[in-house]
Amino acid sequence: MKHFLFFIALLCNVFVMQAQGPWKFKLLCPEEDIRLHIDLYEETINVPGMEMFGPQNGYLGGNIYGVWTVTSFKIQDDKNASLKLSNDLGSETQKVTLVQQSDSIYTLRFEGTNVVKRAIGRKLVKIPSEFKMKITQ
Repeated sequence: MKHFLFFIALLCNVFVMQAQGPWKFKLLCPEEDIRLHIDLYEETINVPGMEMFGPQNGYLGGNIYGVWTVTSFKIQDDKNASLKLSNDLGSETQKVTLVQQSDSIYTLRFEGTNVVKRAIGRKLVKIPSEFKMKITQ
């Protein structure tokens, strides 16, 4: 009986480890210099400049205006997730879809009107509404 219970406990741990793998990583789009850091299992990520709010599920940063935090999300399966991002002031939100293309490549797609912008000169310009991102360490 002890061996059977040990086997069941080991089997449960394997399923838990597999379930926590796909949606915890750092992504980078080198062409756009944009980073996405997410952990959709626990609030473990300190958002730069917003540490006083405690750990979050993630953020979008880099060559964009401000930092966009993950305010909600839905994991469809191992290859698809939807995120809702909010800017650092909380005045704008953006829905994005994250799709796994291969082991280390994801596509980030902004749904609806893209409100995420970057400063070029003295103007705010929209970033592309879809781009590929690679897993980084």
